[in-house]
Amino acid sequence: MTSPDQPVDSQQAVRDIADVAAVEVITTAAVHLMSAAAVKCGLAEGEEELMDLDEARKLINALAALVVTSAPDIGNQHARSLRDGLRSLQLAFREASVIPDAPGEGPGEKLTGYVS
Repeated sequence: MTSPDQPVDSQQAVRDIADVAAVEVITTAAVHLMSAAAVKCGLAEGEEELMDLDEARKLINALAALVVTSAPDIGNQHARSLRDGLRSLQLAFREASVIPDAPGEGPGEKLTGYVS
């Protein structure tokens, strides 16, 4: 709800977000997490110095939680591509890590199971 003293731009922003379907908000958030995790895993071409696996682990854990918990609500079509992206990041993390995690202990694996 907007109040009469709320700026017009703010009111329009509220209306704009109200028009966006939940599946779009969820997939957009997931894509942002995936992009950030990819950079932190060292996958950004020519930007390997930006690799930070501690940060990547946090992002992948958050992505896994979002994907796993929202999958029943967003449908298989959307969930499948998010799960594929998540799995790719989990594998990239495992490959980039100097000291590998034990099976089932990698980022997001408590939610997704071991990724190999």
